Amino acid sequence: MMIHRVASRLLAAVCVLAPFGASAATAHHHAKHPRSVAGPVIVANRMATIEPSAAGFVNAVQVFPFADGVIYHVITAPGQVTDIALQAGEALVSVASGDTVRWVIGDTTSGAGTDKRTHVLVKPFSAGLVTNLVITTDRRSYYITLTSTSTTAMSALSWTYPQDAIIALKQAAVAADAAAPVAAGIEVEQLHFNYLVSGDHPSWRPTRAFDDGRQTFIEFPATLAVGEAPPIFIVGKEGEAQLVNYRVKGRFYVVDRIFDAAELRLGTKDQQIVRIHRVGEGAKSGRGA
Repeated sequence: MMIHRVASRLLAAVCVLAPFGASAATAHHHAKHPRSVAGPVIVANRMATIEPSAAGFVNAVQVFPFADGVIYHVITAPGQVTDIALQAGEALVSVASGDTVRWVIGDTTSGAGTDKRTHVLVKPFSAGLVTNLVITTDRRSYYITLTSTSTTAMSALSWTYPQDAIIALKQAAVAADAAAPVAAGIEVEQLHFNYLVSGDHPSWRPTRAFDDGRQTFIEFPATLAVGEAPPIFIVGKEGEAQLVNYRVKGRFYVVDRIFDAAELRLGTKDQQIVRIHRVGEGAKSGRGA
């Protein structure tokens, strides 16, 4: 019995220790064959690296297009300083290097105000060195591989920022659309202001309505931009409400038709309703007001 109990305890111990043994064997295999683990990393880094190119130089400055996760290869040489120029207005947070013993790395600035730029300056002590550089700012992170040769070095490098350019174009388009006139080619003599605004008095209540004989324009106060905009309904002869196509241009609703009556409605339980009526079709008092 004693031998049976001892054998059972040994078997249980082997079962408990088996996973740990397997893990140790796996770790030993990876340590013995590191290329099986490093291989994917090497391939990913190689594919993510952008090399300097003759077409990318503007005078002596290599200009890279910036993209997240890309590694930029920078060529340096002992006795020469390479300038890494960041975007104007970009604030430096930190600079980290894999080798701070055989490389001199510092930073400085140029310009002032919105044109102020940070420059990270690098210089190797000897040829044949390779290290990496991670620069973090208030806008992005830069990943750089530094290689030193005996005599050849890049004087400077900087980036273009396609994503920023796209955002700027979109903002410019929005600003231009907002600044564009509500309608072009309309003479004052063609405008009819014979519309009466009545009903509730919400913050978005229109200040007036008018038409040019083809379209109706409803002008709102500036508060329309900071709140929910009410939909407009055309009121038919039988009092039925119908949705109508309209466009929003700044503080104006532009309705592509002339109507006799319309309602602006907002809310469900405590609905706010503002009515717009055309008074006396073609009334002389309404023209050119």
